[in-house]
Amino acid sequence: MAEPGWLTPALAAIDAANAGDPTLIEVDGILRPKELVHAERMTAWLERLEAAPTPEQRLAARAHHLERWKSPRRDYPEGRAGYLRWRSAAKERHARDVSDLLGRCGVPAAVIERTATIISKRELRTDAASQMHEDCLCLTFFELQGLDTAAQLGDKATAVVYKTLDKMTDRGRGALASATLHPQVREVIAAQLAVLDAAGGAR
Repeated sequence: MAEPGWLTPALAAIDAANAGDPTLIEVDGILRPKELVHAERMTAWLERLEAAPTPEQRLAARAHHLERWKSPRRDYPEGRAGYLRWRSAAKERHARDVSDLLGRCGVPAAVIERTATIISKRELRTDAASQMHEDCLCLTFFELQGLDTAAQLGDKATAVVYKTLDKMTDRGRGALASATLHPQVREVIAAQLAVLDAAGGAR
């Protein structure tokens, strides 16, 4: 099936927006915009795990953190109440910005709606594309943020790893074997996979 004419321009527009991220991370010795790297890594995982990803899946993978730095957590009070307010506002802004950007690129309304559904994970337990998105998101998290999470949270990182693994399918967990992980992160993952398996956490 031929690729829709609007897909490549839409992906390029997402990349251009994410290239504005002021936070840089080092990849292969080069400093690059954080959210652009995350989007590329999400896309790479999607293409490895999904034989024929749909345009909606490709757009969702690329836009899952579209300009996330524009909704900083520090703008809201500390504590759970502040966190929930921040998360709700960030989700609303994200959905609006993704829809606006894709609309300007000529993406059909039905495709925009489906892309938004995948990103929102509203149908995570019943929609295969949404669950695939979650697997890719978790794999990207472990590769790019796993070590920082362990350093920042210390012992609490174990719970974060467990909860992240619990969101993944067996297919996603199996892909961890080929993921690029720091040895410390891989060790924690292996331990928590054993705990999850003992608890009957297969999906």
